[in-house]
Amino acid sequence: MLGAIAGDIIGSVYETQPIKTPFFYRLFDPNSRFTDDSVLTIALADSILTGADYGDKLREYFHAYPGAGYGGGFLRWARSGSRRGYNSFGNGSAMRVSPIGHAFDSLDEVLERARQSADHTHNHPEGVKGAQATAAAVFLARHKTAMLDILEYVERTFGYDLSRTLDDIRPNYAFDVTCQGTVPQALTAFLESESYEDAVRKAISLGGDSDTLACITGGVAGAYYGVPDDIRAEALVRLDDHLRAVTAAFAARYGR
Repeated sequence: MLGAIAGDIIGSVYETQPIKTPFFYRLFDPNSRFTDDSVLTIALADSILTGADYGDKLREYFHAYPGAGYGGGFLRWARSGSRRGYNSFGNGSAMRVSPIGHAFDSLDEVLERARQSADHTHNHPEGVKGAQATAAAVFLARHKTAMLDILEYVERTFGYDLSRTLDDIRPNYAFDVTCQGTVPQALTAFLESESYEDAVRKAISLGGDSDTLACITGGVAGAYYGVPDDIRAEALVRLDDHLRAVTAAFAARYGR
């Protein structure tokens, strides 16, 4: 899970100033900060730890961190008190789902829990698919499944086309907040990577919704490679005490 949080923090400064290269100087900029991606990732982790309803925790964390940068649809849902999803296929369902890939012991349960986590808000089929594909990739990466096998599973199960390389994608890729325009690209960054840092840098190099791309990629890469100690420490220091405590409790229970 910390791989997703670190990716979000690293990518946060490039969301409004996208870059098209992985060779940016500093991994953490002085202005790097956690966004709604981290807040809602930790909300799902808290739900798993406490057994609370996913939707209740998402709304609780929204009210605790109202300025974290949520999308318009989520803002309206969180303020409304509604318990129904709003048929979104935005990438919010995928950005927050990495704890589910770590916490459960079978792929079938990961897929079902990912569906449940998406349904509270992103209950469009593409929103559910994005969450399930990301959680499944985290689960498979955590079990050190070969990258080619992860690629083939995601393509076969979810119908995403992962044949395009980053060099193919990058020139014409622009800001895209949909699952279908974010998840395959983020997974490709992982599949072309050689380390955790390399994966996050490659995700950011696409431009676009950089914090969410790096959050999704970082969640999978963190499960596969682990998060280097220096990156782990730098990410944790940028969380507040509450977010850091929940992250530590999740790591203590699930080893991530």
